[in-house]
Amino acid sequence: MSSRFTRRRFLQITSGTLGAAAAGTAVWSLGAAGAAAPGEVTTLPTFCEMCFWRCGGIAHVRDGKLWKFEGNPLDPQSRGRLCPRGTGAVGAHYDPDRLRQPLMRVGERGKEQWKAVGWDEAIAAVAAGLTKIKAEHGAESVALFNHGFGQRFFQHVLKSWGVINYAGPSYAQCRGPRDVGFALTFGSGLGSPEPTDIENTDCLVLIGSHLGENMHNTQVQEFARAVERRIPIIVVDPRHSVAASKAKYWLPIRPGTDLALLLAWCKLLVDEDRYDRGFVQRHGHGFDKFVKALEGATPEWAAAETGLDAELIRTAAREFAAHRPRTIIHPGRRVNWNGDDTQRSRAVALLSALLGNWGRRGGLYVSAGMKVKPYGLPPYPKSDKPLADNPGHERYPFADEAVTTGLRETTLTGQPYPIKGWFVYSTNLMQALPNPAETLAAIDKLDLLVVVDTVPSEIAGYADIVLPEAMFLERHDELLTGWGRRGWLALRQPVVAPPHDQKPGWWIAKQLSAKLGVPESMPFDDIEQYLKKRIDDSGLSWDELKRDGVKLAAPEPITVEDGLSLTFDTPSGKVEFFSDQLAAKGFDPVPKYTPPDKPPAGFFPLVTGRAPVHTFSRTQTNPLLHDLMPDNELWVHASTAEQAGLKNRQFVKLKNQDGVLSNPLRVKVTQRIRPDTLYMVYGFGHANKALKRAYGKGASAAQLNTKYRTDPLMGATSIHGNFVTFVKEA
Repeated sequence: MSSRFTRRRFLQITSGTLGAAAAGTAVWSLGAAGAAAPGEVTTLPTFCEMCFWRCGGIAHVRDGKLWKFEGNPLDPQSRGRLCPRGTGAVGAHYDPDRLRQPLMRVGERGKEQWKAVGWDEAIAAVAAGLTKIKAEHGAESVALFNHGFGQRFFQHVLKSWGVINYAGPSYAQCRGPRDVGFALTFGSGLGSPEPTDIENTDCLVLIGSHLGENMHNTQVQEFARAVERRIPIIVVDPRHSVAASKAKYWLPIRPGTDLALLLAWCKLLVDEDRYDRGFVQRHGHGFDKFVKALEGATPEWAAAETGLDAELIRTAAREFAAHRPRTIIHPGRRVNWNGDDTQRSRAVALLSALLGNWGRRGGLYVSAGMKVKPYGLPPYPKSDKPLADNPGHERYPFADEAVTTGLRETTLTGQPYPIKGWFVYSTNLMQALPNPAETLAAIDKLDLLVVVDTVPSEIAGYADIVLPEAMFLERHDELLTGWGRRGWLALRQPVVAPPHDQKPGWWIAKQLSAKLGVPESMPFDDIEQYLKKRIDDSGLSWDELKRDGVKLAAPEPITVEDGLSLTFDTPSGKVEFFSDQLAAKGFDPVPKYTPPDKPPAGFFPLVTGRAPVHTFSRTQTNPLLHDLMPDNELWVHASTAEQAGLKNRQFVKLKNQDGVLSNPLRVKVTQRIRPDTLYMVYGFGHANKALKRAYGKGASAAQLNTKYRTDPLMGATSIHGNFVTFVKEA
């Protein structure tokens, strides 16, 4: 880290300001949606929300109708190209299964019996329900669950009203262990996008990272160029993924044993003097204790645990060590696998430290950001109650964000105080959280469940009130300030009108603020007034930002080669090979491997992953993306399929160790997976009948995730701890 603001510090400073802020020469035609002459195509820049990468794009409107969406060449995320999901955003606008008008439940919760109502009645009902909870229990007894950029105004209004409990699955069900593991080591999390300098690296190690399938746009583009440059790529994965097909070395590891491999790699680099001694001597803390803790972590030991060949473990390590510091051990995302994931991610960070790649070109750069003036809004009220998910930081000592499953647990137990209302924005908790039965039991404890979404997700089926939001090509949102090689600012602006009675999130939040008695939290007449004031106050051009869609910050050093001075925001002020703060809390100061559970006889560990054309469980009804991948399939090794009497494309059900049975899904017989492991893509098997195109298609991995472990350091919940067996279908 340099002496400038660290990323963490900057986020702390700006977190209460609601927000975030353009030039360059426009390279497309200008025009507002619907304002063109017959047959004419107009374009407008905005940024994508088909996933969290939020690439800048250009929407094309023909004859007043949305036609196509492609990358903005000025944007550092898309670089002029969108992934399949981004280009498929047009289908989200035209999706016939979209929520169309506000709905209020009229029957038993979960029976999906509704009446359509007007916006005033719906928002008044939400406000009345929230106000009743506040009067009886306090505003702290309302929890906000959110995912996606559009939640900013809802969070702001609810915090202004007194809500203190809010969490997104992106933390405990995705990236949290990684960021905490790196913060414990280097003093800083990684953020999004991860600061991986794949563009300049000379060796790339992917350990459970499926570049090419998870479609993190910028990284996938850089990965493709890395393949063209013929750099050595090392892939650790039970499955021969797309990335593994490009690799020099594929290490088909036994699920749940990554930490054994990482520790053996650390020991080999030390024993063979292949680590960066200069970096360790200048910046390392507790190195001798770290080395002592590695005793016994030999390649032979790791081979017995991982199922890999000991010589392959050595060869791969020598390969990536030879290219240091221009080597990347990719930190990954969605790393909540086995319940010890913070320590696993810390091992990735320690291996990176041995390579001396922090703040180095071709390694992990230190992200640059951009500052934009806040609007100037009233402060949030203070509460004398603790955060419900992690009171006193005793439940999860190193969590630096709220934990969704912690809020669910509080809802179930009523401790430290009852949670009686859930406000759920754009996240399908039935698919995102482990053990859906626990989520349903928590919902039964609620007085009010409000869902804001664009599609009728499973969680919406249990709501009391459903508010249909305009999708991202139909609305303004908060300003996006991005972190990367250069900071940037992006503007989301509506390209077409919503097709039915959907409303933009900022508008819904503003109406709600008035009915909750906190209109001062949204003291502007319309969203453009708010956005323009922030841009003007920052000395930027509103017209240029509207024209170009993106504004890059001035360059600043992000690597040592650029002149960056490294500092580390840890207790020791150094890279912590041995963590005194972990030891003080009773945790292993150096990661320690624990073997995973063994499956019952006839069962197999189930691992899951992503598809390049779908985003979680949100896009299966999108007509364009549905046509590309209408369901998921089960990867089964050919020898395993033969023993089980399974044929390619045969339908089977899966039964987990707790007796939960999945929907039918097709078998994919392949050599590209370990014989003792099964694999499926996450996000299918929808149970809400309003999702007409996706209902019952494929199987839900979330449904089978009944057994999970919680990371004791920060609260992440595992998704790869379940075992399944085959139940044949006719």
